[in-house]
Amino acid sequence: MSKKISQLRQDLVSGDWIVIAPSRAKRPHQVVKKPSKRKIAPAKDCPFEDLEKSGHEAPILKYGNDGDWQLQIVENKYPAFTHQNVCAVIMRDGPYTLTGGVGHHELVVTRDHYKNFAELSLKEAQQVFEAFRDRYLMLLADNCLAYISIFHNWGPNAGASIYHPHYQIVAIPVLPPDISHSLQGSLRYFEENKKCVHCVMIDWEKDHKKRIIYENEGAIAFAPFVSKEPFEFRVFPKKHMPYFENTLDVELDHVVDALQKSLRKLKKNLGDPDYNFFIHTAPIQDKKQYSHYHWHVEVVPKFSIAAGFELSTGVEINVVDPDDAAKLLRR
Repeated sequence: MSKKISQLRQDLVSGDWIVIAPSRAKRPHQVVKKPSKRKIAPAKDCPFEDLEKSGHEAPILKYGNDGDWQLQIVENKYPAFTHQNVCAVIMRDGPYTLTGGVGHHELVVTRDHYKNFAELSLKEAQQVFEAFRDRYLMLLADNCLAYISIFHNWGPNAGASIYHPHYQIVAIPVLPPDISHSLQGSLRYFEENKKCVHCVMIDWEKDHKKRIIYENEGAIAFAPFVSKEPFEFRVFPKKHMPYFENTLDVELDHVVDALQKSLRKLKKNLGDPDYNFFIHTAPIQDKKQYSHYHWHVEVVPKFSIAAGFELSTGVEINVVDPDDAAKLLRR
């Protein structure tokens, strides 16, 4: 019996190659190990139940009344980047280039200890993304920044050291490599084809309907044709928008709905895996350069570990065909 041959697929945006090798796993659901029951840390020991008592500074933003708040944005007590009154300066140390870790590192903490993003009400989930946008707009006043990263780690395998659901906003003085590659790749495609590469992918997925996980009037979630990880998916606003911070409520609500519904399918069909989600958006400086870009949310469940081939080549091996991944997630 011959095995199905693997495929090398090239990403439309980055130009990176990945391997789709479903023959390395018998069936898509067998990639998913039988989940161990998620360990829920008790609320009484949680530092996010009373942020002031646990040593956090006064909130940067608070939603709701003091005694009945729904969400707070606070500075991270253990920041990777720290705000200063001066900008980071690029320096040289012999052949090396370096700069100071000047920026912002903040936590977005929701009130309910037991509800992650998928389990929030739609109104509560919308408030999370509205808080992201509110703080993003505030940070635009800091001329020292180049990029603002917004992400969520769910579960210890995704880097969450505290059970209580929370999100992070990290603003940094340099353009991250993944963002730079995405911007350059999407610009290259636009110059060659006079079209937004992400809009092209959205239209293709809508026409062929193989990899769509969820769709509403204004947003779409699908497993990318070039998926680096098993069961990864992306959520796009259907309307072309380069800048997350300029997204109006109606479009933002569509994205939130699609993200929530897709995450619920992930939990239902794959046994509540740990995951990361993050926003990719155009940078905050030189805005006229990035009209070709299309902001979106990427979701990466934690099923695989990079091994020798991946580390030695930079080529990821995905043992689940994205068509099969979407079919399983749609159920």
